[in-house]
Amino acid sequence: MDIKSLAVCLYLLLVYWLSLHFPSLKSLFYPTLGAFSYLFASRSFAIKDLVRMTVGAGAASMIGTGLYIAQIGLMGFMLTVLTTFFLIKRFHLNAPPILAVSLVPYFAQPQHFWTTPIAVLATLAGLVVMLLAVQMFCALYARLRSNAADAAAKEGARTPAP
Repeated sequence: MDIKSLAVCLYLLLVYWLSLHFPSLKSLFYPTLGAFSYLFASRSFAIKDLVRMTVGAGAASMIGTGLYIAQIGLMGFMLTVLTTFFLIKRFHLNAPPILAVSLVPYFAQPQHFWTTPIAVLATLAGLVVMLLAVQMFCALYARLRSNAADAAAKEGARTPAP
């Protein structure tokens, strides 16, 4: 198991634990977070792409929540899907979970407009920060190992053979 997978597992565990123990944070844990976690951890993205996908997911969540709260029934659902498709294609957001995030309000049924978008943005921002921290840790660890190996090689070169 690589360190990114372990970090994602621990992050999802933390978010789930928070949602279980604090009723006001129940909306933090949603199934699509697992899909985003796997997507972000399994591929290599530039930070700007991660930020774009996070912002896109937040926007899609706002669209879905707004149309759900407007209580226009199936029309709202259809507009959510079509608008999210447009958003994904227009901004080249190669992240299918964005569509799923836009539909979260239709099964979570939030009471307030801000609940779902804030939860989506907070959890995805936390995921991105955690993955960047893991990436920086891995790079630092590799550099330290490389420096230690170089130092050992130099020391071996200076020591005369018996």
